[in-house]
Amino acid sequence: MEIHIDNRVAEIQLVSKEGNNVVLSIDGKEFVVDVVMAENGACSILHDGKSYNAQLIRQDKSKKYQINTFSSSFNVEIVDTQAKYLQMKKKAMDMPEDKITSPMSGKVISIPVSEGQSIKAGDVLIVVEAMKMQNNYKASSDGKVKNILVKEGDTINGNQILITLDLKKD
Repeated sequence: MEIHIDNRVAEIQLVSKEGNNVVLSIDGKEFVVDVVMAENGACSILHDGKSYNAQLIRQDKSKKYQINTFSSSFNVEIVDTQAKYLQMKKKAMDMPEDKITSPMSGKVISIPVSEGQSIKAGDVLIVVEAMKMQNNYKASSDGKVKNILVKEGDTINGNQILITLDLKKD
């Protein structure tokens, strides 16, 4: 997941958790910590023999927090990667475009159309698996498939052009 700490962005991954012992990867570097959470949002963290205390105050019902320590205060937002991906996909699907791209890397599962084929708005053009979810990319308008630039089984990069279209102009 992605964490925004004031103006800094960190990539954080939970590697393992056993009781209070937690192994986190922060921007690729592993940290072993002992974390104890209290009901009021206070937490105690032990790392490398040092003790840290923090208070987490949730802002509204979002994933935004104010974190207070003995000497500092930080604004933190947890950006759920899956939600971010779905938001990016929805934004891409809402715009009529003459190309199909995936906002994230993944694997092409199926391509139920062929070059030159007529398509209607809403037709599934390609199925991509990303983050263990299969996503159907559909035509935003009527038209024809111009070029298919990938094949089933291909691993793709984020924002890679997968299919180009020749859309009918209204």
